[in-house]
Amino acid sequence: MAELKTQRTRASVTAFLSAIPDPDRRKDARALAALFRKATRKAPAMWGPAIVGYGEITYEGASGRSGVWFPVGFSPRKAALTIYLMGGTRAHPDLLKQLGPHKVGGGCLYLKRLADVNTTVLARLIAKSNALNIERYRKQAAARAKARKR
Repeated sequence: MAELKTQRTRASVTAFLSAIPDPDRRKDARALAALFRKATRKAPAMWGPAIVGYGEITYEGASGRSGVWFPVGFSPRKAALTIYLMGGTRAHPDLLKQLGPHKVGGGCLYLKRLADVNTTVLARLIAKSNALNIERYRKQAAARAKARKR
């Protein structure tokens, strides 16, 4: 089975954020990093060259493919701030209604600028999505362990 392309690295999150060329995007990314850190109580880590992830989970997909990933994270892409919530967007539509202008695709939330959204709501969405993902994959691991004992 092929490994995931995006892996956790030892690269510096601070250096990555400092190297963002656009000053407004850099400011938003630094603010997001602080928001994620507070909402998750986890230190950030680089995943691949451009994703900042918080925490680590082991998952198994429907295909049986397993891997290590982060419960929540973000990437300060040129077109939009990409917030990775892995299912948190579907689980919390009430918070999305209160957030402000955004787009949703798959497990991602796309924001043009951090100033456009309610950051208190965003912090709640991050915290709830983080807890949801940790619990989901904890249950999945327990079920796999139970199945192996049979």
